[in-house]
Amino acid sequence: MLTVEKIGGTSMTALGDVIKNIILFEREGQQLYNRIFVVSAFSGVTNLLLEDKKTGEPGVYHKLANYQDFHKPLNELIIKLKAINKTYQPLGLELTTANQFIEKRIRDAQTYLENLANILASGYVSKEGILQAAREILASIGETHSAFNFTNILQNMGINATLIDLSGFNDHHSYTIDQRIKKDLQHIDFENTICIATGYAKGTEGIMREFDRGYSEVTFSKIAVEVKPHEAIIHKEYHLCTADPVLVGVDNCHPVGYTNYDVADQLADVGMEAIHPKASKPLEINNINLRIKNTFEPEHPGTLITREYICEHKRVEVITGTEKVLIIDIYDPSMVGTPGSDLEIMQLFYKFGVSYSFKATSANSISIVIWEKDLNKKLISELEDNFEKITVEKAAMVCLIGSNMDQPGLLAKSANALAEKGINIKSGGFALRKVNIQFLIDREDFDEAIIALNKAMG
Repeated sequence: MLTVEKIGGTSMTALGDVIKNIILFEREGQQLYNRIFVVSAFSGVTNLLLEDKKTGEPGVYHKLANYQDFHKPLNELIIKLKAINKTYQPLGLELTTANQFIEKRIRDAQTYLENLANILASGYVSKEGILQAAREILASIGETHSAFNFTNILQNMGINATLIDLSGFNDHHSYTIDQRIKKDLQHIDFENTICIATGYAKGTEGIMREFDRGYSEVTFSKIAVEVKPHEAIIHKEYHLCTADPVLVGVDNCHPVGYTNYDVADQLADVGMEAIHPKASKPLEINNINLRIKNTFEPEHPGTLITREYICEHKRVEVITGTEKVLIIDIYDPSMVGTPGSDLEIMQLFYKFGVSYSFKATSANSISIVIWEKDLNKKLISELEDNFEKITVEKAAMVCLIGSNMDQPGLLAKSANALAEKGINIKSGGFALRKVNIQFLIDREDFDEAIIALNKAMG
């Protein structure tokens, strides 16, 4: 049965474990085949190419974007990637071949980037389009590097492995991402090979432009939709758990086991992504089941996400949240009784490309929760120009999420668990579907709130 499987950057870095726990685990001979693996770059490599995902520390891209010399960081990148290559030599990587491959790819990219920099310096074209092309070129390097190494190691183990380089690096044809995937997969005999596909896929729409750093899961999803596998699988370095084991302790939580795509969307909305929401939707629409597995516990079945699953018992499936949100409160006495009083507010959020994850209203105010990283000073300025009082406050959000948790007393029980710890609820609410109860609290109370709610629901 054909599967499409995604391996994240942290797991890819532990390539020996990936081979032992994913490729070879309880398989031999023909059982090794009929699998397509979509791989991320090795951990930290895309940060070097673009910027650090967590800290924002600039990578090669920002040198070019700021009209600075990017040759030195590219040369340093070659040294670092060759050092990574050396760590995989004991697994069977042909070091000379791998080093020659990545150096040539980076030198070819350098030529493209030099051309873009010259055009950019001329001032005759849109800066945005040029810089977007540069991000695409740089992003492609990371996944091509890891996919080449992975394929080379498997081939040297005597396994028939096929590299699917979707980066289209020297391909001048104008394919969409879907067209490129279809073209590169159409003649492959899946039953007799393992396919290793790059998480980056080149297309006319620009995968970075559309999805930015979530692109590898989008490629994974698009491949699954194309080949209609028995199952789609994401291998992570942890289980999808009922709560964060670091906070509540490994003995006080467990893998979710089963849930549905609605719950997966709720998790993504607060930053606990089982899968990027733009990647999950095509799987859901095409009725492709998704399994989340722990790379380091291959014997565990993980968590299966399906379209129709509803837990047979009323229970909270996941307790999670984030400390990285802001509450924007818009107050104006003219709101009361005015139809569509939030329309102007939503138009301003749309104008500045700011999405929200929670909204609560009263007669004269509307509170909206956004990610702190999305705060836009121009948005706040325009809100202040149009409404009487704007308040911006740092906060944390804790959530109870589940496919079947509509039970009397759940709201009271969870609120009481927070009250007993002296945790004040700034705001809270849930939609009619009751798959996600959300509480806004002070940031310093976040850890204790997660622990208290997990204990109350245990």
